[in-house]
Amino acid sequence: QVQLVESGGGLVQPGGSLRLSCAASGSIFNGYGMAWFRQAPGKQREWVASIGKNGGTNYAGSVEGRFTISRDNAKNTVYLQMNSLLPEDTAVYSCNGGLNWSHWGQGTQVTVSS
Repeated sequence: QVQLVESGGGLVQPGGSLRLSCAASGSIFNGYGMAWFRQAPGKQREWVASIGKNGGTNYAGSVEGRFTISRDNAKNTVYLQMNSLLPEDTAVYSCNGGLNWSHWGQGTQVTVSS
């Protein structure tokens, strides 16, 4: 049973933008914080951004000012707007959330290259 589904990844040139989406089942989304993580080839997974159930946000230093996390509670969806993308942003991006942050999506590939 798929409960978190990401979309919106792709290939973009440096300086470009992408918006990722993560659609969640209500049992995972409602009343819980949500987060985005990423994993680049050969590197450990790293936290990117999180948003609380009431909308409070936090960002990793490497993306602050360039990425924006948001949520639409009516659609059970969390977004990650990524601007001014850099080659080092290339990674598989996954969303995470639910009780005890125990649920993960399958990930979506983001490649930043000219």
